[in-house]
Amino acid sequence: MTDRRALFPLKSILLPGCIMDLQIFEARYLDMVSRCFKQGEAFLIMPLESGPESGQGDLRFAAIGCEAAIVDWQQRDNGLLGIRVEGRRRGRVSDVEVAPDGLVNANVAWLEEQPDQVLNAEHEDLQALHAALLDHPIAEGLGLPPLADSQQQLSYELAFLLPFSLDQKSVLLAIESPSARLHQISEWLELMQA
Repeated sequence: MTDRRALFPLKSILLPGCIMDLQIFEARYLDMVSRCFKQGEAFLIMPLESGPESGQGDLRFAAIGCEAAIVDWQQRDNGLLGIRVEGRRRGRVSDVEVAPDGLVNANVAWLEEQPDQVLNAEHEDLQALHAALLDHPIAEGLGLPPLADSQQQLSYELAFLLPFSLDQKSVLLAIESPSARLHQISEWLELMQA
């Protein structure tokens, strides 16, 4: 199934099941958020590979992004709109267009998730790392749900919380198998410790 959605290119990444706080101040994105509220739709956060987040100039972003559903909003102390989004489905974009107001839109083909699998003994170290990451004050503030017996949830949350590069996180978002995603995370962690 393909939908037409607004894109929000960022130099950070959202993954399914994860939470992100955004500060909205550009008119095009304020309009986008307003339309999302009115129409009950979400937008896609796209990993920005090059170009400024302001959208001026030559933007290049990954082909796969994550649907961002607005779950909360508030006016910040600085007067700007703050929204909290939750990652839902992964989507591959095509037929990208830039509207006169600078908002980027594209067709989105939603990617099917492979069946989830339960965690097992080989994932104990990754589960312990996940628990330690959730003790950090920033992670605590995100209100992520307790870890279920799910390779999918563990892999996406580790990909979101660990200090991997944007390119690495984009690779993890594109991996279809939860077990393959966890394997890739383990390999990169070993390289970081070497």
